Amino acid sequence: MKITSTISILCLSLAAVACSGGSEPDNRSQIEVDMSDPEGTAKKFLDEEIAGLSSLSREEQEAELAWFMEAAQPFKGMEISVVSETIATHEYESKVLAPVFSAITGIRVTHDLIGEGDVVEKLQTQMQSNENIYDAYVNDSDLIGTHWRYQQVRNLTDWMAGEGKDVTSPGLDLPDFIGTAFTTGPDGKLYQLPDQQFANLYWFRYDWFTDPEIQADFKAQYGYDLGVPVNWSAYEDIAEFFTGREIDGQKVFGNMDYGKKDPSLGWRFTDAWMSMAGMGSVGEPNGLPVDEWGIRVNENSQPVGSCMARGGATNSPAAVYALAKYSKWLAEYAPPAAAGMTFSEAGPVPAQGNIAQQMFWYTTFTANMVGEEASAVLNEDGTPKWRMAPSPHGAYWEDGMKVGYQDAGSWTLMKSTPADRAKAAWLYAQFVTSKTVDVKKAHVGLTFIRESTIQHPSFTERAPKLGGLVEFYRSPARTQWSPTGTNVPDYPRLAQLWWQNIGDASSGTKSPKEALDALCQQQERVLSRLERSGLQGDLGPRLNDERGDAYWLNQPGSPKAKLADEKPKPVTIAYDELIETWQ
Repeated sequence: MKITSTISILCLSLAAVACSGGSEPDNRSQIEVDMSDPEGTAKKFLDEEIAGLSSLSREEQEAELAWFMEAAQPFKGMEISVVSETIATHEYESKVLAPVFSAITGIRVTHDLIGEGDVVEKLQTQMQSNENIYDAYVNDSDLIGTHWRYQQVRNLTDWMAGEGKDVTSPGLDLPDFIGTAFTTGPDGKLYQLPDQQFANLYWFRYDWFTDPEIQADFKAQYGYDLGVPVNWSAYEDIAEFFTGREIDGQKVFGNMDYGKKDPSLGWRFTDAWMSMAGMGSVGEPNGLPVDEWGIRVNENSQPVGSCMARGGATNSPAAVYALAKYSKWLAEYAPPAAAGMTFSEAGPVPAQGNIAQQMFWYTTFTANMVGEEASAVLNEDGTPKWRMAPSPHGAYWEDGMKVGYQDAGSWTLMKSTPADRAKAAWLYAQFVTSKTVDVKKAHVGLTFIRESTIQHPSFTERAPKLGGLVEFYRSPARTQWSPTGTNVPDYPRLAQLWWQNIGDASSGTKSPKEALDALCQQQERVLSRLERSGLQGDLGPRLNDERGDAYWLNQPGSPKAKLADEKPKPVTIAYDELIETWQ
């Protein structure tokens, strides 16, 4: 029976963004998929959807699709389900790429889109029950420490060389992926395949920062040049300077953030806020022995403490400083409504035109900043009035520390998934990350995973409209932004502690010190239960004896003693000078 369906989606779910080069094409993409004509559908896909936006030649694209069609033959007629969080990249996969893959391979894929917290909950349920809920997950690499210790996911290094060899594409080209360091365990094994990446960076109104009158006012008031803040001292001055000013007939705020007691408030902190302040140890991609969660590990990568008394830093002076600054800036320099917002609600707000800067801004919201709804922050020619730059660092930060977070949503295969279903899902995972597809997918979601895509000429053309995104990903600076590392032994259990305790501080129920004391103690209770359970074997926690803060403050690295001056001399840099250093 011939089954024909028409898939029609917005090029981006949140904004009308150009999906090819620097041009402005029709914002709707229509693909006719015919389940009875795989070759015809493949040709239409390359002609009408990819349309030359690939790092491969047309001949290479055809060969890659032919390989998928051949490798999928044993699984033809199978129905599988996969899941990811809801962002533009995954919407494109679910609504366009999944139907195309289904038509050309005969493997019918349902790609569900749910909240990030729900993805973690489903995965955790599958881990605990050993029952197959989804055949593959796009699961943040923040869980790498969990996956490595529990050994409940297929490590892809062994999978590709063994059971999954017959369904591993010869064109996969792992060295082309920019985020595999984030999904590799201390054992050197790859546990997840990156599907999308985005960083948290500093966002600011370039047009205001380069306005001669505003520049003169700032220098007269603070005695130094207005520019991209290099440290938190300068960010605070700039936030104070802009808050309450009237520009273009509207009241302006010098900071944007969010504060609702919600799971996303936890990400706001575990996504490297404490490292940006300088809480952890020196080291990239993550500090060792103490990471951005304040968890200390020993030489065997076993977690040994979270509170200062055991050598951790979750309640250290640097952590208290980080939480106090966040709370102050949210209360004094952000719109009043921000305190009641979640991550997804706050992200699009700068596009409304009354925010001067935002230190903790995820590049996944670039989509909101370049479409028709962002006219307040765009010039008439479509170029942005804003730019993105590296986030400033706090008073406790040292050279060699990570300076920000990079999300790496990655394909994850559970061992509880039957082998044939895992193979079919692995084919789909490789298809949506393939070189045939990736350049076009990156134009839609602006979440880069391949070096060949970042360097594609179409992004050179489009770069002026993306406010520094392309320059950032082409620069060596990007390596200082990384996801949660391997110190965190059970992300699902520990992550829920963060938003509850940070929420107590954000709401004023507890002081920053009280909230972080409670948080580190709760983290250690989880670590202690894991240690007693023995579930993680020789990789699990081995808590240190409590030796007191003074002992650990005299040991190398984090935790660090309270600084006498937590507001050092402010430092700024001109944006154009900064970009030159990237090039």
